Amino acid sequence: MLAVGVSGWAQAQTPAIFKDADIALGEKLVAEHKCAACHATKVGGDGSAIYKPLGRINTAGFLRGMVEQCNTTLNLGLFPEEVNAVAAVINRDHYKFK
Repeated sequence: MLAVGVSGWAQAQTPAIFKDADIALGEKLVAEHKCAACHATKVGGDGSAIYKPLGRINTAGFLRGMVEQCNTTLNLGLFPEEVNAVAAVINRDHYKFK
């Protein structure tokens, strides 16, 4: 049986690196920083083509590192727990690492 958190995200499917991530905060930050719009300028369309589960991002740790790279490169000023929250949302919506 899956343990479902407040956000409805199944905890049993959460990589250990994201187990304490604040999903609601991650969703808010993704919208606030217009991540999809930035990705769309890089790859076209709606920006989702940037997510390639079998590409160079092949672990939850690499995914978190890529979000940290965006944070640093774009000078977003996100704290580590915010980076983790954003990465957890991207994992939930696109990568689905377990």
